[in-house]
Amino acid sequence: MAQAGRAARMAAARQRDGDTCVWCGTAFDERTRATREHVIPRVKGGPSWLENEVAACRRCNGERGHRALVEWLEECERRGWQPDVPRLERVLVALQRAIAERGGQRRARPQLDAQLRRLRKRVPQRVRPAV
Repeated sequence: MAQAGRAARMAAARQRDGDTCVWCGTAFDERTRATREHVIPRVKGGPSWLENEVAACRRCNGERGHRALVEWLEECERRGWQPDVPRLERVLVALQRAIAERGGQRRARPQLDAQLRRLRKRVPQRVRPAV
């Protein structure tokens, strides 16, 4: 399955997720441009697939660097920002599914599994309605 190019993946990510930075919530406009953010960094084995990319502002993307997702998420919250945690969880689950279907990504799997576990652990479990 051929992957779309960078610009097409960026457009698809913005259409899927909306026009705000996943980390700080800033809306994208002429002054604040969207950049491609790899949820699992490339240096840690993350692929350049739509399932591993979200839109982030240049400041957040640059400051995060290669930090782990949950580590940067906690830093964003310390700064008083409101990261889009449900969006991050959706992307991690989609990436997990894509890797299971396509195979490969041996280096990304442990990082992905660990970050998804840590993310779910820190987010209170959703209350299920009584049946």
